[in-house]
Amino acid sequence: MRNEFTAVFERDGEWHIAYCPEIPGANGQGRTKEEARESLIATIALILADRREEGLRAVPPDAERETVTIE
Repeated sequence: MRNEFTAVFERDGEWHIAYCPEIPGANGQGRTKEEARESLIATIALILADRREEGLRAVPPDAERETVTIE
């Protein structure tokens, strides 16, 4: 599955700070912009996995499930 999100980068002294406006709480940081990007990507992946898991807890066990792809 392919997802695209906006990454915003700012400087805070010697640190690069990254965040994603579309996903509240998705923040990253690093000494370089690349480190901040990788940190943000990892954070987004964790948040989405947690939301997916949390959302599926309420699905009845006998409900029909299938995967849809959004590109």
